[in-house]
Amino acid sequence: MEMIVKQFLPLFGILALGYVFWKNAWVSKQEEGTEKMSRIAKNIADGAMSFLKAEYKILSVFVLAVAILLYFKGGSEEGSNGMVAVSFIVGAICSALAGFIGMRVATKANVRTTNAARKSLGSALEVAFAGGAVMGLGVVGLGVLGLSSLFILYSGQGWEIGEVLNVLSGFSLGASSIALFARVGGGIYTKAADVGADLVGKVEAGIPEDHPLNPATIADNVGDNVGDVAGMGADLFGSYVATVLAAMVLGNYIIKDMADAG
Repeated sequence: MEMIVKQFLPLFGILALGYVFWKNAWVSKQEEGTEKMSRIAKNIADGAMSFLKAEYKILSVFVLAVAILLYFKGGSEEGSNGMVAVSFIVGAICSALAGFIGMRVATKANVRTTNAARKSLGSALEVAFAGGAVMGLGVVGLGVLGLSSLFILYSGQGWEIGEVLNVLSGFSLGASSIALFARVGGGIYTKAADVGADLVGKVEAGIPEDHPLNPATIADNVGDNVGDVAGMGADLFGSYVATVLAAMVLGNYIIKDMADAG
């Protein structure tokens, strides 16, 4: 029974990701509104994705360098091995994907929620909730799929459960590493754009921060997306994975103590 449940665990992650793609397609089909709304939304989306592309390009170098160090470190320690580097890379990729998925749907849902609000509050809530569901289930689906797949792979190598968990901890390290840089990088961009909008608009020109005549308005909205969506998505993924792994480690210790006591 235990083996059957374990083999089906990745399926739950795949189901969650299937819902993500379905709900993302539904959000994409909603009307964007006027031509001006569509143009502004495209500028924000292009800016956000450009930032994410530049950030992930730099982070890929960091991930590769740390993975090489972890490979040699894991191979030289008792109770672990070089496969911890694979766990680190997979965790980093899943964390980056969590932020990417959230960013894509957020930049789509923003303008569509605004347009839906012109009809009714209920319509706006429906679109906004769908965008949030994509983000949330993307985090959970990637976490379940990544952890369970690696756990099945490592368990099949004939290792002891302690070694499996030690190697699997690299997944959490990779997720947390991306979350750290995504959160800090996105936060810095957010604050820089926010302060720039304040200085240019409110201080120099005497116009509101979000006024269309403020040239920093687009940058400010891009910053809100990269900091509060992509950064938060990776951050939530790292926290979620770390919590699951912590429960697995504690459960293993409890089982060992019960076995020793018996």
